[in-house]
Amino acid sequence: MILVFDIGNTEIVLGLFEDAELADHWRVATYPERTVDEFGLLVRALLRESGFDADEIRAAVIGSVVPQVTTVISEMAERHLGARILIVTAETAIPVRLDVEEPLSVGADRILNTLAASQIFRRDTIVVDLGTATTFDCITGDGAFIGGVIAPGVRTGAETLVRRTARLPRVDLEPPSAVIGRRTDTSLRSGIFYGAVESIDGIVRRIKAEWQRPQALVVATGGLAPLLAPHCATVDRIEPFITLHGLELAFRAVEQQEQSRGPRRRR
Repeated sequence: MILVFDIGNTEIVLGLFEDAELADHWRVATYPERTVDEFGLLVRALLRESGFDADEIRAAVIGSVVPQVTTVISEMAERHLGARILIVTAETAIPVRLDVEEPLSVGADRILNTLAASQIFRRDTIVVDLGTATTFDCITGDGAFIGGVIAPGVRTGAETLVRRTARLPRVDLEPPSAVIGRRTDTSLRSGIFYGAVESIDGIVRRIKAEWQRPQALVVATGGLAPLLAPHCATVDRIEPFITLHGLELAFRAVEQQEQSRGPRRRR
């Protein structure tokens, strides 16, 4: 089995793959203060409570935008799982092309979205990743990442608004019953929710017009995709775990390359 880690600024999403199928997944908060052993106990407990044997994990694949946590998770996988470790970066030999001005600055999540979208959909795709930031990744059918958009995440923007205003309350991120709010909290909920929905639709339309790909597939992913995407007119598919599939595909690609090279000769 392959255990993958999508390490974001707010959450870490773990996925367990068995025979290339996503067998289970978990979502935990990203606490950089956690130690190697704390992460080890947490991961083993998640596996055990879900009925999996941690000793059967043969590889841990990591995609991260938080370098400090990358190091801790890598050490944890080696010490507590005895697993082979692959950390996916812009320099990892996988079948994607980073056709942008600064390829080494592209985040692991966007690289993995490119790999997964090109392998699964095999057509021009816009991946809308709804996490701490909202990213729009423009991916060609032959596996090139040509750029995109990075916008504030929905919860990030909402928390900033509440923090910087004295009398606005915190509200849950959920679909409002009406667009026109009749109290402060319902007005705020409507503005945050529909502001996010219209922002997604507006940016997607602008991307399609500039890219001249009106038929590009629009796929929403990330933790907020099931909540927001059904209300977006431009979203064609909801696939919450695109990044996890990208991690598994990256490991398979690296492993296949190693197998094709064969065993190294001893000198």
